[in-house]
Amino acid sequence: MKALIPETEAELATMIAQAEGPLRIQGGGTRPIGAPVDGQILSTTGLTGIELYEPGALTLVARAGTPLAEVEAALDAEGQRLAFEPMDHRPLLNTSGEPTIGGVVAANVSGPRRIQVGACRDHLLGVRFVDGQGQIIKNGGRVMKNVTGYDLVKLMAGSYGTLGVLSEVSLKVLPKTHMTGVLLFEGLSDTEAVKALSVALGSPFEVTGGAHLQKGMDGAPVTMIRLEGFENSVAYRAGELQKLLAGFGDFMLETDPDRTRAGWRYVRDVAPFQTRSGDVWRLSVKPSDAPGIVAALSGAEAIYDWGGGLIWLLVPEGSELTAATIRAAIGGTGGHATLIRGNPAEVFQPLSPAVAALQRGLRQKFDPRRILNPGLMGADT
Repeated sequence: MKALIPETEAELATMIAQAEGPLRIQGGGTRPIGAPVDGQILSTTGLTGIELYEPGALTLVARAGTPLAEVEAALDAEGQRLAFEPMDHRPLLNTSGEPTIGGVVAANVSGPRRIQVGACRDHLLGVRFVDGQGQIIKNGGRVMKNVTGYDLVKLMAGSYGTLGVLSEVSLKVLPKTHMTGVLLFEGLSDTEAVKALSVALGSPFEVTGGAHLQKGMDGAPVTMIRLEGFENSVAYRAGELQKLLAGFGDFMLETDPDRTRAGWRYVRDVAPFQTRSGDVWRLSVKPSDAPGIVAALSGAEAIYDWGGGLIWLLVPEGSELTAATIRAAIGGTGGHATLIRGNPAEVFQPLSPAVAALQRGLRQKFDPRRILNPGLMGADT
């Protein structure tokens, strides 16, 4: 069946209103996370263009199908950036195409800097989207009666196209920093590394990245703490952190721009797992719980980001670690596990009865016909 590719918001609304069956919503097709949707493809790649960019107001408005690279290039030309540092899933998932800004928002894609500046959803100023009945809804303007009282921005970020199809997003952007310095510790155990990261992140020295790899580029454990800002500020904060972290051993301060950028892309895009076989999990937990959870999952390799609050886990082929085993390991901790690469039927954490009921209510409000990515996030609710 031929894909639907609207070029205007009005066309998008008409296509959804006239749809006679399920629709598989996608942007650039670079992030196929979730159960396969048996439906006609509706692609937002025809909805392109930056509609408003005011560097002085730190505000950008773009249509949902605008390539992420185009947005980042426009910002870079003005010395600005998307501070939430969105991950590029293509190498990990072996996909091609161009990520779109709408796809980033729909999946709430957020990178290492989240620990300081928040997630993608925290930088959204507004959204426009079309619901499952073909109604155009916008934040800050006309709000349909059936969505009154909901925070549309928070609902759409991370909904994976199940509540509505984004047509436009408004974002807060931030200036690029002048310098980046990365404190590097080698040889720390997972427990020691998470303790060191917790000390650094709990300090007043504005750490913008805290990660630990069980196997760094040279195969040895490496712990990374990022500082950004003016040169004198980075040097001062690095010196103060050295005093705070003296008990964790020696470290080096890396300030080469190319090496620091490459190092954080390595973490952001989960580079150590990209070309290796096996399932890849994304666990969100309390940092203090992280080392114990990983230790309980014998045979898996971990990358810790967000100071230990985010665990990327590689489970080798043939491992006895199942989805049930992994989710049981975080049971009772308040965390959750998402399968990013593996069996699509096991991707999302099963919902509690209360949350499942809430989700059913939202779907009834926004997509009563159940045509927008039905089943993508598990059993259709």
